[in-house]
Amino acid sequence: MTARAADRARYDRATAHLDAPLAIVDLEAFDDNADDLAARAGGKPIRVASKSVRCRALLERVLARPGFAGIMSFTLAESLWLARAGFDDVLLAYPSADRAAFAELAADPKLAAAVTVMVDDHSQLELIDASRAGGREEIRVCLELDTSLRLLGGRIRIGALRSPLRSPAQLAELARSVARRPGFRLVGLMAYEGHVAGVGDAVAGRPLRSRAIRLMQAAARRELAVRRAEVVRAVRAVAPELEFVNGGGTGSVQHTAAEAAVTEIAAGSGLYVPRLFDNYTSFTARPAAVFAQPVVRRPGVGVVTVLGGGYPASGAAGADRSPVPYLPEGLRYDAQEGAGEVQTPLLGSPADDLLIGDKVWFRHAKAGELCERFDALQLIEGDRITATVPTYRGEGKTFL
Repeated sequence: MTARAADRARYDRATAHLDAPLAIVDLEAFDDNADDLAARAGGKPIRVASKSVRCRALLERVLARPGFAGIMSFTLAESLWLARAGFDDVLLAYPSADRAAFAELAADPKLAAAVTVMVDDHSQLELIDASRAGGREEIRVCLELDTSLRLLGGRIRIGALRSPLRSPAQLAELARSVARRPGFRLVGLMAYEGHVAGVGDAVAGRPLRSRAIRLMQAAARRELAVRRAEVVRAVRAVAPELEFVNGGGTGSVQHTAAEAAVTEIAAGSGLYVPRLFDNYTSFTARPAAVFAQPVVRRPGVGVVTVLGGGYPASGAAGADRSPVPYLPEGLRYDAQEGAGEVQTPLLGSPADDLLIGDKVWFRHAKAGELCERFDALQLIEGDRITATVPTYRGEGKTFL
């Protein structure tokens, strides 16, 4: 029996009393993945990206482990909710225009002490001030550095369209603006190199493309390491008590941690290990989060149909954004239908061994987005469910 077949047998036994659709997290794999992330971080703390987990119980579990400290959130409303729930170090990874939430933040000393907001433009500071509604608490601020790789004099740009701040001088100028403005304190700097951390470098069947990606990423790491160090020096000259410099992502943990200027690493997807992480040479890990759909039809030889399953991930539309049939091994989509909203045909010889009501297990393309589809996660140890925990959705929270 292969390791994957053994996992399928365990998952089927653990959930035999439950009807699909359902989602599980294999805690042994989750914990092993956490250990791998911590080892690759080389002693630098990992700030957990909540968008990749979206389950408070699992955020608490990983933050209780050595090597993990703090949360990187994705909306201000989520940040306030987490802070009220007892998480005392929450970095908002994206600028916000949520005026009502800023008013709450500025009025509550506990929230203001726990939450750090992201800024990359003077006008964002003005929006926050205009949103205070009388609240006088000091707002903790983090600046974001653009990490994109520029080639041919800037005519070619590789990397996400995020912060407009690129040079040490630009970051230092905004740092001075924060320092001069009453009611704000600059505490951090963030630089997310998504073109390194979030792009697989071993694309199946594409050796030339894979090599090109590896060459690009090597060049990007070298350029960014030099520039990030220069930016940190420039910002520290303005704010010598800067608390943290955050960088990285699951795919680049060990490379980013090697930079002396970086004090902490951001990661989250590497806990669940969705299918997009199958194309990396920098690490290997075990899929921990999977979901099951029930077989409801057998249209013919070598075909079964499961209920639903069309859960696409965000990003540029393409086949790599669809979930992938995982267990039993050997199933594939019908090219004419793909993953459907209400039904999904699956082809392959394993279909002939599946009965009505059996479960087919899938892996989502990305990590935490799976939790937007399910109210609960079944936590599995061995071949038993040891807990059922709510996702954000199960707690009535849909922040985006």
